[in-house]
Amino acid sequence: MLKIHMRTHEKYGKLPEGVLIKVPSVLIKRSKLHFHRLPCNATVILGSNGFVWVGPHFVPDQPIEVVSMTLRETIARLVNVIKALIAYGVQLFDTIILTGYDISLKYKVKELLKSEVMEHIAQESYEHSQHQTL
Repeated sequence: MLKIHMRTHEKYGKLPEGVLIKVPSVLIKRSKLHFHRLPCNATVILGSNGFVWVGPHFVPDQPIEVVSMTLRETIARLVNVIKALIAYGVQLFDTIILTGYDISLKYKVKELLKSEVMEHIAQESYEHSQHQTL
């Protein structure tokens, strides 16, 4: 198990169980907000240094609860979506991750690592984000 500590300021504390991914830092879209509480019951922290943490919602300085199997599957799905996006050079930000998550729901979690599925998720997410900016 990997535990990560954030800044020692009172606002931050230990991160609960989750997954840490290292991505090229150029693929993290610069933003004022790097903590994203997603509606799928998970939190994504996009670090400017290229580290991405995916885990359950949490409140600093609150007891950490056991992560359910359903939430573990959600976290695994998000991690696989992020891997698909970075494999195809798509810049990461909260809405494109959510779009990829929604697209991924028609697949089983383990299918998300197949190259044709990864390509589909990355391409559809990118195209959707381009239509949103028009």
